[in-house]
Amino acid sequence: MRRIGKYEIVRPLGEGSTAVVYLGRDPFAQRDVAIKVAFPEILKDPERGKLYTHLFLNEASLVGKLLHPHIVQIYDAVVAEDLSYIVMEYVPGGTLENFCSAGRLLPPERIVEIAFKCTRALDFAFRLGITHRDIKPANILCAAVDRGDIKISDFGAAITGSANTTQISGIGSPAYMSPQQVREQPLDHRTDIYSLGVVMYQLLCGQLPFQASTNYNMIYQIINIDPTPPSSLRDGIPAFLDDIVARAMAKDVDARYPTWEAFGHELAQAFRSHELKVPAQGFSETEKFDSLRALPFFRDFSDVELWEILRFSRWRRVSPGEPIMHDGERGDYFCFLVEGELKVTKGGRILNLLTAGECFGEMAVISKESQTRGADVVALTEAKIVTVKGEALRQASEACRMHFYQAFLEVLASRLSLANARLASV
Repeated sequence: MRRIGKYEIVRPLGEGSTAVVYLGRDPFAQRDVAIKVAFPEILKDPERGKLYTHLFLNEASLVGKLLHPHIVQIYDAVVAEDLSYIVMEYVPGGTLENFCSAGRLLPPERIVEIAFKCTRALDFAFRLGITHRDIKPANILCAAVDRGDIKISDFGAAITGSANTTQISGIGSPAYMSPQQVREQPLDHRTDIYSLGVVMYQLLCGQLPFQASTNYNMIYQIINIDPTPPSSLRDGIPAFLDDIVARAMAKDVDARYPTWEAFGHELAQAFRSHELKVPAQGFSETEKFDSLRALPFFRDFSDVELWEILRFSRWRRVSPGEPIMHDGERGDYFCFLVEGELKVTKGGRILNLLTAGECFGEMAVISKESQTRGADVVALTEAKIVTVKGEALRQASEACRMHFYQAFLEVLASRLSLANARLASV
């Protein structure tokens, strides 16, 4: 087989019980793709054919819907009697299965980065009414391991619609199933929270929390046994990671993290509190994302747009007394104060004090007349600064630019209102 539809076949990538996956080439979009081709005899199987057809159609129905930087994009799908296939984004780095055994384990800070990105991707899916239901290392692809970049794949087992949806029997991997899933009880997003907790445990320890020779024994342990804390199985794992994994894997669904946001925020706190090793550049992507999400300026930005901003912004720490901007200088960039205090002065006179969450310098980017600074900006305390260049903003996606300009208008309106109030009180 040299071609499937319009796609050129390069080579096989792998084969499972229900389908074979090929590396393909889309000649029109000029990109590599992964093509999952279902075995026709499997879909026609008298006993399991309906189930496998349901799974295939389920995944095919998500074409163009899950547009997130940490979810494998589904480009195309064809479901016919003689040939059924799904065309997906090609991710060349393998899966997290490669990092689940002794000798190949990732450092704890990288695992936390991966888990955080999974929480954001799965929250994005949840807000579209989708619960994955088969989260495991084999379904998490590695886009760039050095940065902890991942992409979640295989939404064939997903359930859609309202919360508390009852599962279909026979779907999922028992070792990663929540107590509610193995009991075939109604499910919501918290079953995926449990499964991600299991993935974290396996990445941290190099083994599953429950090990058994039969599914029956595995199910018994999932329902009744508490796993050994990860820090007891591997040196160098902070105790707080034991607590995070334990809460994600709580047997009582109401004892788990109630939302993906709560789960992700606790992961980010590990970096913010310096309990984990921070990357050489001084900030983890987990901390960056969580910090932007907390700023009022970015309230209306989507997760996708925040990940985009992380790619073109510059983050740095400054010391007290360090100048950030100089009066009269030219500069095609603006900044956000994430943490700390700054003072704005003109000719030695203090014009304003800036606190966490405020942006400054945006007029040099917004104005077409001049890019000259009108005041000095100096750090009063240790501070965290995010810088965005005007050129980077102009090259950003249309939705991202729109939200920036809308937020700028709100900032300017707020400043105008404050200035009017000050004049009225004189």
